[in-house]
Amino acid sequence: MNNPGEQAGSVARPHREVPLGILPLTTQICDFIAFNVSAIFLKTWVDGAETGLSFAGAGRLGLAGGTIFVIVAQLTGAYEVELLFSVRKNWSRLFSAWLGTALLLLSLGFMLRLMPAIPRSGILLWFASGLALLALSRAVLVLIARHLKRRGCFNRRCAIYGAGEQGRDLAHYIINHDKLTLSLIGFYDDRDHERLGECLPLPLRGDMEDLVSAIRAGEVDQVILALPWAGEVRLRQIVAALSVTPVQIRLAPEKAGFAYARMPVMLLGGLPVMTLHEKPMHGSRVMEKWAEDRLLSLLLLILSSPLFLLIALAIKIESPGPVFFVQRREGFNCHDFRILKFRSMHADKCEADHIVQAKRDDQRVTRVGAFLRKTSLDELPQLLNVLSGDMSLVGPRPHAPSTRAAGRLFSDVLTSYVARHKVKPGLTGWAQICGWRGETDTEDKLIRRIEHDLYYIENWSIWFDLYIILRTVFVLFGGQRAY
Repeated sequence: MNNPGEQAGSVARPHREVPLGILPLTTQICDFIAFNVSAIFLKTWVDGAETGLSFAGAGRLGLAGGTIFVIVAQLTGAYEVELLFSVRKNWSRLFSAWLGTALLLLSLGFMLRLMPAIPRSGILLWFASGLALLALSRAVLVLIARHLKRRGCFNRRCAIYGAGEQGRDLAHYIINHDKLTLSLIGFYDDRDHERLGECLPLPLRGDMEDLVSAIRAGEVDQVILALPWAGEVRLRQIVAALSVTPVQIRLAPEKAGFAYARMPVMLLGGLPVMTLHEKPMHGSRVMEKWAEDRLLSLLLLILSSPLFLLIALAIKIESPGPVFFVQRREGFNCHDFRILKFRSMHADKCEADHIVQAKRDDQRVTRVGAFLRKTSLDELPQLLNVLSGDMSLVGPRPHAPSTRAAGRLFSDVLTSYVARHKVKPGLTGWAQICGWRGETDTEDKLIRRIEHDLYYIENWSIWFDLYIILRTVFVLFGGQRAY
């Protein structure tokens, strides 16, 4: 649970530590100044027009707007320390904060009639120039922060207590982690040196007494205890001995913790726990996905209702049998559901179980069905599955339990196959628009499809869904076709 933005160094330099907290404060001051400069620029641009914007008004806009921007940027996480070392991440949060502030100021100004009659060109130029000033200011600050970081100015001098396997793993992790601001002093341990071995990545500088002496001499800022958690009595004794000294004391994870070093840590009450896997849909994300599915599927059903009738009529005219084909598919949490499709095969050739995937020039497919499958219009009734809650508009495509790739059940090819059931299946998906649709006649095709499905699950967002829906339109009219 190291602080974000800390960097390791194997040798401690002369102590000239700059507190990391100075970076957010400096950035806030620079943002405030940049906002005020943009307000003055706006006054200069519209100076010849009858706008009623005086220098005093521009000053008030700069003071009020700058304050609001700093607050909005703080709420959107634009001053998080780890972002202040990355231009790309910095600019992403900065744009969100600037857009929110600009919309808020314009809305308040026009609703309360506090905004003078500034021409649209002036407002657009103010928006662009203000964003450019803020982006330039942030870029310069990132370069300065990186320079100071390379010089070790943010580094805290750290000693590891415990030179066993756990301590060595910790030392290697810190040394090889370029986002930490820690200068490792060395190991301290009370155990016999012969028990510790010779291959230590850092010098062994002594025992507890030597560590306390180094702290008293002002050589150590932080101590990390790398000892087995099972030795609670020993841990309490060491903490008691160090707690009377002015250093930060931390407890390193046990060996299993290094395997999950990138996993987030949260407090369960007052107890720190590590999140090994998170539900893909949780909290507000569930409501976002629910609203997206219901609203868009209802809209699409209304718009496509004439097409529904035409397709149903064409199916009935060409061959006897039902309009819809109902089949069992595996859905969310591996629960089965009944999927709806327009019937694209002769009624006596449709298989509800023991599915054999359609192949090119498949004799079971009708002429109308061939057109429906080519354009994917046979999937249109699944909008009803989305409305009923069995499916989503976007997600991994649902497969029948008996479907095979190269003669093997999908679940036998990949043990991670069932992970795609962590979300609801979709009418379209990331794998489909990337070309992995249609028959899975080889195991490699199935593996590529599952890789794309799992990527979608791990990176879901509303914008990702909308992008996939838009791409689906182009794929249907110009991409790979099913048969």
